[in-house]
Amino acid sequence: MIDQQTSLRGGAAQLPVRPRTGRLLVLASVFVCAACGLVYELELVALASYLIGDSVTQASVVLSVMVFAMGVGSLLAKRLRCRAAVGFGMIEAALALIGGSSALVLYASFAWLGESQYALVGFSLAIGVLIGAEIPLLMTLIQRVDRQDAGGAVADLFAADYVGALVGGLAFPFLLLPALGQLTGALFTGAVNAAAGGALVLWVFRRDLSSRSRWLLVLVNLSVIGVLATATVLVDDFERAARRAVYGDQVRVAVQTGVQEVVLTGADRDSLDLYLDGRLRVSARDEYRYHEALVHPAMNGPRARVLVLGGGDGLAAREVLRYRDVRSVTVVELDPAVTRLARTDPALSELNDQAFRDPRVSVVGADAFPWLRADRGRYDVVISDLPDPGITASTKLYSAEFYGLVAEALAPGGRLVVHAGPLGARPQTFWTVEASIRAGGLATHPYRVTGRYAGLAASPDRGGGEDREREDWGFLLAGAGEAPRPALAAGGPVPRSLGGQELSEGARAADDARLPGLIPSTLVHPRYWEDV
Repeated sequence: MIDQQTSLRGGAAQLPVRPRTGRLLVLASVFVCAACGLVYELELVALASYLIGDSVTQASVVLSVMVFAMGVGSLLAKRLRCRAAVGFGMIEAALALIGGSSALVLYASFAWLGESQYALVGFSLAIGVLIGAEIPLLMTLIQRVDRQDAGGAVADLFAADYVGALVGGLAFPFLLLPALGQLTGALFTGAVNAAAGGALVLWVFRRDLSSRSRWLLVLVNLSVIGVLATATVLVDDFERAARRAVYGDQVRVAVQTGVQEVVLTGADRDSLDLYLDGRLRVSARDEYRYHEALVHPAMNGPRARVLVLGGGDGLAAREVLRYRDVRSVTVVELDPAVTRLARTDPALSELNDQAFRDPRVSVVGADAFPWLRADRGRYDVVISDLPDPGITASTKLYSAEFYGLVAEALAPGGRLVVHAGPLGARPQTFWTVEASIRAGGLATHPYRVTGRYAGLAASPDRGGGEDREREDWGFLLAGAGEAPRPALAAGGPVPRSLGGQELSEGARAADDARLPGLIPSTLVHPRYWEDV
């Protein structure tokens, strides 16, 4: 074995390949390991955003913890420089096992323990330490195979590292996620990591290893690859078990689209629940209250042309189509898989009253922001049925620039209605959306529907499910000039949540008793919406 002093001086060693070839193989290993490391990082951010929410916070936690841990790993690697080859081989095996299984363990902790924040921080620390230890050891190894000054070696290593990170960063969203999914993609990445690190050490630097170290590395790498391969074979069974733990036993549809994970539960329309990326978007038990409160106040006025942003489940369109004088409804939905499910699933299509079969409805599969920028149509009503503004991926659809585009798309006297999140649970978010709408040039009238009664299902996406006694849905009705007020359209359909009939002054007391979640103060007629 080459002694420490020779290793640190960078003297060329007796290798099975020419120095130039050895140097290229080391740089290739740096490239692969950097790509794998960034995939682990992005995997943690994506899965944490999916499981916990608030992707800005989760990305900040993962990145800051990993960068700190990389510094710790670089310091710890100094102790291994005298045995750089075997140290690098063991670190890559550990990184492959921990990084490859991180998504699986994170999902399991969420499904069965209900908590994944601690697991997220733990994996970020462990992966960061191991990634940080790579470069010092690779620096030692590249100087072992080719005489090169330290500055040149560092430049080569970081160039390969950064290019590898670029490839890993692009491969994750465009290749691994669509082709393999989050769990299998992480396991596959771990196997590639173990194979690349093990091959470099066991081939190029095998003469630096004792017989015992060589066999130990072979056994460890084969074990890691075997564990990851076994997990890959069992991952479908694991996902089914985890979904049952999270969503219950009545999961009927579970598909990862190019945009999100779509899960549909419930045997029929009365028990149906639709989850998008783990968040409850539709519950048949109470969705009519949400969609009626969203749609009907905005329909009080001209309504020949209606634009629905989001609403791929067809439920907002269902309420719009109850007005006979509506001539056209355009639904702009980012994920075509959701609209396809709304058309074809028996329970969901029954719940939306076959809205997408109505000839007045046209569906556009597009991001609402660029579509609005390109569209030159004018609409009497624009209904924003989008993911909660607290979900970072949708924040651009709650910006002043977006509402400026909506204002340009409104016909004279047109109205915009926006679901702005739960007012009780997240008032700052609600009023930020209200300020953004005003900055876009529209006057606003805020209102909400309270859900303080036992029949309202907890919904993490539409109403602060942590405290069912204080749930509410917050909305903003907006228009150019004077802000429109929430009210039922004259001669229009009566919401089912009001019993299917108009309420007289004398009947309101009975309605208060029937729907104890409604507050009797400062309410707009009918006694269904509450002014804010």
